[in-house]
Amino acid sequence: MKPGSKSQPHTVTAVYGKGRTDFDEKSDHADLVKEAERLLESQAQDGDQEASFLLGQLYFEEGWYEEALQQFEKIKEKDLNALYQLGVMYYDGLGTQADHKKAVDYMNKIAECDTPKAQTLKHAALYNLGQAYLEGYSVKHSDAEAERLWLLAADDGNPKASIKAQCALGMFYSRPHTTDLKKAFFWHSEACGNGSLESQGALGVMYLKGHGIRKDTRSAFLCLKEAAERGNVYAQGHLVSYYYNNKLYSRATELARRISKYDDIPAIARTTDCLPHYITQGIAIALFYYARCLHLGLGVQQNREEAMQLYSKACCLDTDIFAELQDEVIFG
Repeated sequence: MKPGSKSQPHTVTAVYGKGRTDFDEKSDHADLVKEAERLLESQAQDGDQEASFLLGQLYFEEGWYEEALQQFEKIKEKDLNALYQLGVMYYDGLGTQADHKKAVDYMNKIAECDTPKAQTLKHAALYNLGQAYLEGYSVKHSDAEAERLWLLAADDGNPKASIKAQCALGMFYSRPHTTDLKKAFFWHSEACGNGSLESQGALGVMYLKGHGIRKDTRSAFLCLKEAAERGNVYAQGHLVSYYYNNKLYSRATELARRISKYDDIPAIARTTDCLPHYITQGIAIALFYYARCLHLGLGVQQNREEAMQLYSKACCLDTDIFAELQDEVIFG
């Protein structure tokens, strides 16, 4: 589960200006955190409920999960934000043993709350409950219940609802057992319009392949290019494929060379909020076409030894994608 509204930590460069060393930044950040902790503790002791939550959130963002857990536990009866974060922490086992039942119970409490102030959290909780039903965590697996909960969380594409649920529905309707590509296109369009980077990449591929919408290579290129520039690795891989298939080999190799250096998929997932599975696919696609260009000397000096290494790496990352791309190259 993901936190519903994680605030962005202060950056030292924003506060003190540019040109400082890494050591300076770490030192200044530690000082900022220490000062923020002192102020929030003082305000919390004076009965400031928001400060009490922000103190727990500060601990959470700094990765001090045991301290965050203790702080949120103190205020969970009065603060739905704290209850939500506890649900996240018990689900993922942050600062405590994972307890999916308790996490689901907390999310249900939020989902059942009808106060206007709870609406944003309610949408987030409904999304997380849908994920629990899809994965069968503490509840019986049910695609139908996951779909129902995500539809509630997505709220007809409301930008103030759960954008994650809108994107999840796009993925859900693209699965082999729940395929409805027109619905998939609709929900990825809603999520993309509301800012989802994951859905923007998915839309590019749907336009490219004519899935759920008439094939439109110009719209595909625009979606993929913008998503790629925003850091969507799945889009970057398909953009390499687009360049290769349109004989723009220099562009294909230039982009694929950059992608070939990606070595920390979990970190990319955290930064972009994209699923590791699709990041892996994007890298595999890029490596395959980079290998192809090196093998044949297209847009780059021929190097068959390096090409074989990249073919092997692409296959290890995703054997299904590798086999699919091989078939496309062989059979067209």
